[in-house]
Amino acid sequence: MTDTPLQQRFEARLREHRGIILKVASVYAAGAEDRRDLAQEISLQLWRAFPGYDAAKAKFSTWLYRIALNVAISQRRRESASPAACLESLAPHHLDTIGGGQGIAEPDERLAALYRFIGELDALNRALVLLYLEDKRYAEIAEVLGISETNVATKLGRIKQTLRGRMAGATSTTGA
Repeated sequence: MTDTPLQQRFEARLREHRGIILKVASVYAAGAEDRRDLAQEISLQLWRAFPGYDAAKAKFSTWLYRIALNVAISQRRRESASPAACLESLAPHHLDTIGGGQGIAEPDERLAALYRFIGELDALNRALVLLYLEDKRYAEIAEVLGISETNVATKLGRIKQTLRGRMAGATSTTGA
């Protein structure tokens, strides 16, 4: 089978934005094999949707995030009614994936508490935090998640407030 121009464009875009797929798979799947499976399913769904992609309506990365997160969340729902069954708690190696490879050599207890907190979030809020940590603007987060910018700001504000309380509690219990 010869490559078509559409397939060539898709493969080039996929290579360019592969990191997004890996980030989403890393946050939503437990274990290396599950992450590979999820990344493959995301890629397949992106290929199926690619003929309908309209650059005039959305940036490619926004379109990709929307599909990747929808696939990840849908797969999680199909696999289990219990979120803990297929969501891996965030650990230091996730920072390498989320932060674009800029990991931290020795994470402290506060960082571990942050990972635990993010790992406990529901699927939508986890996606929200993932996009926020990627330095996406509220407008882009809203577009990806299909919620309003006001809702993004409100949810992030609540998450930050809860996190501050949790981190203050973690600091007071460790004596730091």
